Amino acid sequence: MVPTPPPLLTQAEEPPAAADPVFSREQVLRVITGILICMLLGALDQTVVVPAVPAIAADLNSYGHLSWVISAYLLTTTAATPIYGKLSDLYGRRALLLPAIVWFVAASLLCGMAQSLPQLVAFRALQGLGGAGLLSMAQASIADVVAPRQRGKYQAYFSGVWAAASIGGPVLGGWITDALSWRWIFWLNLPVGALAFIVSSRALRILPVRRVKAKIDYAGAILLTAVITCVLLILSWGGETFPWLSWPITELGAGSLLALWLLVLRERRAPEPLLPPRMFGNSVLSLGVAAGFLASACIFAAAFLLPLMFQLLYGASAAESGGLVVPFLAGIVVGAFASGQAARRLGRGKALMLGGFAAAAVGFLLLANVGENTNRALIVLYMAVASIGIGFCMPSSLVMVQNAAERQDVGTATAALLFLRSMGGAFGSTLTGSLLATHFAARMAEGGLGETFGLGVLRGHGATASLDAAARMVARAALVSGFNLAFLTCALLAAVGFLITLPLRDLPLRA
Repeated sequence: MVPTPPPLLTQAEEPPAAADPVFSREQVLRVITGILICMLLGALDQTVVVPAVPAIAADLNSYGHLSWVISAYLLTTTAATPIYGKLSDLYGRRALLLPAIVWFVAASLLCGMAQSLPQLVAFRALQGLGGAGLLSMAQASIADVVAPRQRGKYQAYFSGVWAAASIGGPVLGGWITDALSWRWIFWLNLPVGALAFIVSSRALRILPVRRVKAKIDYAGAILLTAVITCVLLILSWGGETFPWLSWPITELGAGSLLALWLLVLRERRAPEPLLPPRMFGNSVLSLGVAAGFLASACIFAAAFLLPLMFQLLYGASAAESGGLVVPFLAGIVVGAFASGQAARRLGRGKALMLGGFAAAAVGFLLLANVGENTNRALIVLYMAVASIGIGFCMPSSLVMVQNAAERQDVGTATAALLFLRSMGGAFGSTLTGSLLATHFAARMAEGGLGETFGLGVLRGHGATASLDAAARMVARAALVSGFNLAFLTCALLAAVGFLITLPLRDLPLRA
């Protein structure tokens, strides 16, 4: 999956320039070095785990709810990010960043020691609370030391970190999984975290503590997270752990509606709401945020599915699957860059989003027809079509939302988009993961085999390695059709994004 960094803060979000101290170039570089290590630590953790997911499932003997390894991290990171930002306005960036590093490293240690999938999911949720501080404090610290007009000079450093995490993370994660163990993916954070703590502790001492008055919408963050969590649990448990019309699923549905109603009431009354209702009266803002949600859902769904497909269906090692996922991630980077260049020339963004969603839908439809004997070169081509298309959508949705917002609302609109985009990632990975597991279990039951039994046949573990060819054929056919269904769902998400973008007003981009 491609980590999506928050954009650099705009001038409208900052205190008056007269109140800002002047830093020397040496001081600026010292601060940037510290926060780049923190950004790398947080960004890498989003991608390095991707090729290790099948190994985690095999070791912990649980394939049913694997997507929660990704979704739990995204949920807590998303919910905690705005809270970190508000608290840092009160107490300073360094006072929030250093505890976040310690928390992140401690949770990483626990993740590496997990003995069951529920334990790992819980520890990943704790890790996300620390990861939110790493990324949000890094962005806020940049705004403290570099003036808006000067930030372009340092953008190459930030872009380089994100590109390295996006493309190098899966390769590194696959190699570590094969050479050592998936647990070392998390334990690697300990020395890197120690380095980040030492460098950041020294560098960020020069940052001022502004003591800006801020009211934190804790209730809004909790209620929004509750809504999304209930929906994700319904998708994950429905039809597999519990029947769709069972009481647990019904109660979760009622709980999500209640939490949504309370969220609407809260956001109407909160002094500084997390998602200001007045902003969503602007159709460009509301449709742009929805498009960003769907684009992110496609990215995280595909990033979850592709390594599983390469390892379970085509017998690739973790390292090989990490390398095979790189074209998908690189395609997103290429699409985002091309979209930015095209937007500057066209002065508008709607056509770019429509083309991006259309290409993504075509690419995912092609992936939905992949079989056991499909050439890998063709699969890589299909991945490239889908990823470049999604790459066009991600920055375009952000630019269109920022362009449509009033100047005083740019920061809030950006935060709302990023918040719901992260929620979209959790939604996409959970939805497709649940579809894959539920479909596989149903097909295996039809063949008289259990889900764990069937996946064991495919991976050749233990006593299942000696089972007959007929059982293997049933399991492989179930897995092929499961992946086809999951990628078809990605295509439908992209198609919905296209339809949402159609009525969107194509406002000229402000200079």
